[in-house]
Amino acid sequence: MGTITGKKVAVLATNGFEDSELTSPWQALEDAGAVPTMVSPKPDAVTGKNGHEQDVDMLAREASAADFDALVLPGGVVNADHLRMDADSVSFVRDFFEQHKPVGVICHGAWILAEADVLRGRTLTSYPSLQTDLKNAGAAWVDEEVVVDSGLVSSRTPDDLPAFNSKVIEEVGEGKHSDQTT
Repeated sequence: MGTITGKKVAVLATNGFEDSELTSPWQALEDAGAVPTMVSPKPDAVTGKNGHEQDVDMLAREASAADFDALVLPGGVVNADHLRMDADSVSFVRDFFEQHKPVGVICHGAWILAEADVLRGRTLTSYPSLQTDLKNAGAAWVDEEVVVDSGLVSSRTPDDLPAFNSKVIEEVGEGKHSDQTT
C-alpha cells in the first residue's frame, strides 16, 4: 500500500457497525500515514456489533466534507440503517460526492449512498441483500471483491477487506475525481 501521509479521512458510523469493517480500514489508513477521524451522529463513543468501542471525534451535524480528503463507510445492518435515517449523516455523505472526493463503502454501508441519491449511473458492490435497493437507486450492482468507479470504492463483506483497504488507500492517494459527483 502507498503512503497518504497527512490525508484526513472521515469514518462515519454509529452503534452496530461491523467491527472489522471499521477497525481494519482505520488501521490501514493509519499505517499509510493518513489521519482517520471518527464521525457519528452519536456523541462520546460508538460500539460495534461484536463489542469494539470507538471514541467519537466529531458529530455528524458539526462535520464538513470540506475538512476531509476522503470518507469511509463501514457496514453493519444496524449501523447502516440508523445512518441513512440521520439527515446530517446523509448530507455529510452527499457533500463528499459533490466535492469529488474519494469514498470507500463496504457491506451494508451502501444504504446511505442510496439515501443520499448519489448512485445514478454508478457501478458498485455491497452485501448481496442490498442489490435491489442499489439498483432501484440507479446503480449497476456487481458481485465482485472490490469495485472502483471514479473514486467510489466498494466491497461486499469482511472477507474483502484486504482488497478494499488497498483500493481505498490508492484512491485517497489519487485525490479528487471529476466523475465522483452526485
